[in-house]
Amino acid sequence: MSPDNRWPSDWVRAVLPTCILHAVAESGEAYGYQIIQVLKAYGFDVLSGGTVYPALNRLETDGFVTSEWRQGEAGPGKKFYSLTPGGQARLQEAARDWARFADLIKDLLHGTKG
Repeated sequence: MSPDNRWPSDWVRAVLPTCILHAVAESGEAYGYQIIQVLKAYGFDVLSGGTVYPALNRLETDGFVTSEWRQGEAGPGKKFYSLTPGGQARLQEAARDWARFADLIKDLLHGTKG
């Protein structure tokens, strides 16, 4: 890992939907800025709304999350996201697939055959 956690952008794009699903699942429900903060806590230091919000929109279009606007108490409203049953299933499937894929890459880079 580089010292400033700047992962290659193609790596981030590939894993971001799964990471967002995890952040929403971990929170139960979450709004965009909150999701970004969860992901930053895990080491995605350079994420922005311009990266996360389009991914959230795709996840909603695909039926993996639902959203609900809520009026803010002292400020503007926020759009809260929750996992659908399909989103929960997709998260579990993606977690299994990524673990297998990471093992494959590790074996490849270390010259071992799984």
